[in-house]
Amino acid sequence: MRLPIVVIVGRPNVGKSSMLNCLAGRRISIVDPTAGVTRDRVATIIESQGRYFELVDTGGIGIDDVDDLTAEVERQIQLAIEQADIVLFVVDVRAGVVPLDEEVNQRLRSLNKPVILVANKCDTEALETRLVEFYSLGRGQPLPFSAEQRRHKDELLQAIFSALPNVGESAPPPPVEMKLAIVGRRNTGKSTFINALAQTERMIVSEVAGTTRDSVDVRFERDGKVFVAIDTAGVRRRRSISGDIEFYSLARAERSIRRADVVLLFFDPRLRVSKVDKQLSEYIIEQHKPAIFVVNKWDLAKDRLTTEQYADYMRAMFPMLDYVPIAFITAKKSKNVWRLLNLAQNLHKQANARLSTGELNRLIQAAYEAQPPPLRQNRHGRIYYATQAAVNPPTIVLFTNGPELFDASYQRYLLKYLRDHAPFREIPIKIQLRLKKRVETPQPQESPTLTSAETVAPDLDLSRLTFQSELTEEEVQQARRRNDRGLWDI
Repeated sequence: MRLPIVVIVGRPNVGKSSMLNCLAGRRISIVDPTAGVTRDRVATIIESQGRYFELVDTGGIGIDDVDDLTAEVERQIQLAIEQADIVLFVVDVRAGVVPLDEEVNQRLRSLNKPVILVANKCDTEALETRLVEFYSLGRGQPLPFSAEQRRHKDELLQAIFSALPNVGESAPPPPVEMKLAIVGRRNTGKSTFINALAQTERMIVSEVAGTTRDSVDVRFERDGKVFVAIDTAGVRRRRSISGDIEFYSLARAERSIRRADVVLLFFDPRLRVSKVDKQLSEYIIEQHKPAIFVVNKWDLAKDRLTTEQYADYMRAMFPMLDYVPIAFITAKKSKNVWRLLNLAQNLHKQANARLSTGELNRLIQAAYEAQPPPLRQNRHGRIYYATQAAVNPPTIVLFTNGPELFDASYQRYLLKYLRDHAPFREIPIKIQLRLKKRVETPQPQESPTLTSAETVAPDLDLSRLTFQSELTEEEVQQARRRNDRGLWDI
């Protein structure tokens, strides 16, 4: 059973993206004063009091897109409205009813589904007196709301759940099998690939570079399993970033890499590998993420070179990622798309594999015997013990006689040996070197022989003793001297 879908619509700059972020409790959509920032449908799962629904943010109705993508944005809005179970019609209480609000209202008039009128930017109680103006839209009493101040959030959620069909059947979404981050330069076909996976017009596809601005999570099913494909904005060189929107797009592309289980780095074979591609690959290495080099639009380049030639070129450009598999696809024709998904699943399985301690130590011992580390600081590096501390990425901890005795080249040798002989052939591995501390067994100390008097009162102060009359003053002084030397034997 699919989750109920709640769609946010309205004219530009009424706070639709802020509302989605407020209800989700985290930043998902880019919020910027510039009109028309949101183009694609941005969706997230909302949970409240054990009930769930999918909340979808849309572009502003009536916006003239600066890149002539108005028709595509309107198409995405219409698709969202058609799939919705509830529509949240958002207006700006401070601006009042404007002509574009009337146009949005007219567009929603023919819908045979619940429409909730939400008056956003109602930051104070004094602004709630302006709600009466919105009765003219014929949607009943507007619901006051403030995304910025989080006012009336619970009331809005209650109104949504009250209007949802079959509220009692609302169940948690099925677990996600794998998250894929789709990253790369602008105009390499990332959104086209997402649409091929989702088998629907989920993302705007255009020849205009930089069409996608947000990082958009797209859920889809394959063989009974749920996957999430994270479409990201095309990355530009940092010095070419012209505004806040592109800055946030870059930051969210990096966050998408951190969130992903597998990263798909897209390339256009008609273009040379750029500095941006290398920066992205370095970030993938830094995050220890399984990755696939995806050569898209291969149908446009296969007449000029072979897959072997291009693979050799990629290996030369990314020598530190020689283990990363290379896939050649044509997303526009859905060619090799599902084979790529199967390959990503295989990498995800490798990243979650775990070696037994015995098997791992046998591999490390064989690698050490085949090539011991070079002499450093007049000492030979020794590996006493190995264990796998974590998965995804596989993390191998080596206990040694000194981490400084194993240089970077020898660590790379160990990584390559593990990839060749362990089930980690195409994924990154982390190695942590630790010093094995010697545990010294404490030697038993010989206890001094105590006299009977010491046993009874070892801390006895002779100055407070009351002696029997048979002891002379001289004998008492002698006893005190013996006590000072630890020889109390009265």
